[in-house]
Amino acid sequence: MYQPSEKEQEYFLRQEMERLKAIREERARRQAEEERARLKELHYLHCAKCGQTMETTKVAEVEIEVCPDCGGVYLDAGELEKLVDAHKRGPFANALGLVRRLWGEVNG
Repeated sequence: MYQPSEKEQEYFLRQEMERLKAIREERARRQAEEERARLKELHYLHCAKCGQTMETTKVAEVEIEVCPDCGGVYLDAGELEKLVDAHKRGPFANALGLVRRLWGEVNG
């Protein structure tokens, strides 16, 4: 009967260890994805401070989330900059933009 050499045994053991390592890594990746999805489902659009469901509202043409319970505000990436830009333009520029938009709706 054939007996594998020590080098052959080492080779096959190494192959098996690498296969098991890949299986463990894939399982860990899948579990992390499932946990991320579970946490998103659990916390999506909930206030970080009090846990209430956030409501979406528009401020200066930017949709933001506001907590009706504690008044907390959540801004998505880039929304703060948009609000600051709208504030910097001032009331005259905002009114002019509104008039232009309405004029386009009436004449468009």
